[in-house]
Amino acid sequence: MHISELDYDLPEELIAQHPADRRDASRLLVINRATGDMRVDVYRNVANYLRAGDCMVLNQTRVIRARLYATRPSGGKAEIFLLHETAPGEWEALVKPSAKIAPGTRVAVGPISATIEERRGDGRRRVVFDTPDVLPILEQSGDVPLPPYIRRGHSEPSDTARYQTIYAQEPGSVAAPTAGLHFTDEVFASLDTKGVKRTTLTLHVGYGTFSPVRTENIEDHKLEAEHFELSQKTADTINATSDAGGQIIAVGTTSTRVLESQCIDGIIQPGGGETAHYIYPPYTFRAVDALQTNFHLPRSSLLALVYAFGGIELMREAYHRAIAEKFRFYSFGDVMLIL
Repeated sequence: MHISELDYDLPEELIAQHPADRRDASRLLVINRATGDMRVDVYRNVANYLRAGDCMVLNQTRVIRARLYATRPSGGKAEIFLLHETAPGEWEALVKPSAKIAPGTRVAVGPISATIEERRGDGRRRVVFDTPDVLPILEQSGDVPLPPYIRRGHSEPSDTARYQTIYAQEPGSVAAPTAGLHFTDEVFASLDTKGVKRTTLTLHVGYGTFSPVRTENIEDHKLEAEHFELSQKTADTINATSDAGGQIIAVGTTSTRVLESQCIDGIIQPGGGETAHYIYPPYTFRAVDALQTNFHLPRSSLLALVYAFGGIELMREAYHRAIAEKFRFYSFGDVMLIL
């Protein structure tokens, strides 16, 4: 598949810079793969499109305040965007201005110090903090790591809550699992009334989620590995749902990749570690029956997964419909449910 097949034209004004006033007021595009039918609704009504006995699988990762502002010995400023922890107190990070900061430079970050070490390519550096327990410091001194296409120039107080799912538990992501941002307690109550179950897994979303596919053929692209955990309890719930004829609805491409990684001979296996499972057309899904997902960037691995799940032509039609209906796109945007 050529990279140009992941292109589409999006008016810039449709890139959501803020979330909807209410999470569940996001617009919903419901797509039936069997018939090609599409329906526009609002997310608070999502339970209407599911069945008793179905199970939604949610990614309970928590976004960390990964953007830090540091002061160099000269008094100059630096920005450190933490990517992932490689050892206690030691992180791989994007550093600006990387070219002007020599390896071994110590900087002040809020109440602690850190040393910016060797360059690792792509603007990445090794950053070593004076304490092994960095996460509590991030909550005091870090900033919400909004995606690069949100061009406000700074985060706002509301982003602390709204760029986080209401069920986030396990800290470790530098980007939100955005398909889950639309849930509210009221939506959960409507799903409970309908008899739709919920279960959780964890995949810590890395900065690579924003990296475009740069290879001419999408098959040659490589994903960065991300850490995941899928418990025995979650595996049992999903397997029991499938055995009883219920649908497995993956909430987001992150949940989808974990489920497909952990499905062996039609059975979801518990486990954890790293996954770089890359899904693109053609692909036969083994674990996922329906997908809830936001609208994704052109030339992205996320869009490739959606094309694989929904079918290339139908998903192109869905994106054209969403643009015509002036849906809001990307992280703070609207959502689709592909059945």
